[in-house]
Amino acid sequence: MRLDWTNRRISSRCLLMNLLSVFFSTMILMGCSYESQKPQYEIFPPAGGKGAIVLVVSGYAGKDYFRSFSSKLAELGYYTLLMDGKDLIDPGRMGQIIPGAENLQNAIAAAKSSSQATPGKVAMVGFSIGGAGVLRYGANLKDQVSAVVAYYPAITTTGWNMKTLAAGLQTPVLLLAGGQDHYENCCLIESMRELAEAPKTVLFEYVEYPDAGHCFNLDINVPLFTYRPKDAANAWDRTAAFLKRLHPPKGK
Repeated sequence: MRLDWTNRRISSRCLLMNLLSVFFSTMILMGCSYESQKPQYEIFPPAGGKGAIVLVVSGYAGKDYFRSFSSKLAELGYYTLLMDGKDLIDPGRMGQIIPGAENLQNAIAAAKSSSQATPGKVAMVGFSIGGAGVLRYGANLKDQVSAVVAYYPAITTTGWNMKTLAAGLQTPVLLLAGGQDHYENCCLIESMRELAEAPKTVLFEYVEYPDAGHCFNLDINVPLFTYRPKDAANAWDRTAAFLKRLHPPKGK
């Protein structure tokens, strides 16, 4: 009997220790996960003095491919903040809630806190899922956002109704699309055409490059992506002109 009682006490103690170990391990992992998921920004200061704010939101591949674009905006005189599109929309994290609106507001606040940023509204440029993110969470902020540019937005990943999305737009939008964009059924050209044709109450400019696919402006070696230098250059010129008209580098 003594042996049985001792074994029971040892078993209970082991069970308690195992439960505590699992509890604290989970808390540690949750803490690390929370910290690791906090949005991280990269800043590109304006060339000379202060500049109006432009938020650049990357595609699914992350910020690496969009540093050059952000740097070019800074050369135009903009205070440019680059963030990851997965902080707004992440199709890879199914079942998890991505606080896209909150993350975007935090990015705006971070940019506005800089002494190199001109006070006032911000503009946004998004690519793929980042393009969908700025349309969803930025283009309805008329008191904070002056203009939105969306490159091949992955709007079909969200299940949104295009007419509803169009009706909710509150800021001017420039949408740049590839006529052959059928990449992984994520951002079909049909959805962009439907959005372009839907009724709106704001300025909406739609440009379609007939022979371009997804990520047509990125000079990268990735299967199913085709870099088109002429289309990329034209899209950049249109982006710069759109921003200068509605969101001048030195502010309004």
